[in-house]
Amino acid sequence: MSIDYAKTRETMVEQQVRPWEVLDPRVLDTLLTVPREQFVPEAVRALAYTDMELPLGNGESMLKPVVEGRALQALLPQANESVLEIGTGSGYLSACLAKLAREVTSLEIDPALADRARAALAAQGITNATVETVDAYAWTSSHRFDVICVTGAVAAIPAHFRDWLAPGGRMFIVHGDAPAMQAVRIHADGRVDSLFETDLHYLKGGAALPRFTL
Repeated sequence: MSIDYAKTRETMVEQQVRPWEVLDPRVLDTLLTVPREQFVPEAVRALAYTDMELPLGNGESMLKPVVEGRALQALLPQANESVLEIGTGSGYLSACLAKLAREVTSLEIDPALADRARAALAAQGITNATVETVDAYAWTSSHRFDVICVTGAVAAIPAHFRDWLAPGGRMFIVHGDAPAMQAVRIHADGRVDSLFETDLHYLKGGAALPRFTL
């Protein structure tokens, strides 16, 4: 049986994302128009619009739609702004950010995921998003970004992530220990807005070091 993805996309927005207080018209329009199913592995494509994380392979997963919606609303990229995404994953959130912003640079440590995301973005004709295969903990750049979106959790927020923010910029990131991690918006001037509690997979390298006791 074929799936009416346009209808299920609308249902996702109206029954999942909107009730989670995602109300910005530009964000909702983006979620209604970017075809999420085209970024989901074929084996789980029928679940593209369900309220769950979806497996991407190699232990990685795709964020729930409600978390993606809240992240986009917290950041509200503008048409003249540059975005750094840390953790490309499927490339879906990269596509949403690219629809809202001038340009997106996305970092993905897993070569297979990076290749799949590039292909998915190209298939959608998205030319203002670039995926780099690199470890964000080792990456260096003199560029400063208006918006930073971190798609995996960290035990502690790395100082160099903050250093990549341009004046007036803001970053979405989830930090802390499972199962009660905190999603926050960090401003370039040091202000921190607490957004919501969630529980995400850690970025590779983002988990706390094991504690040894005698």
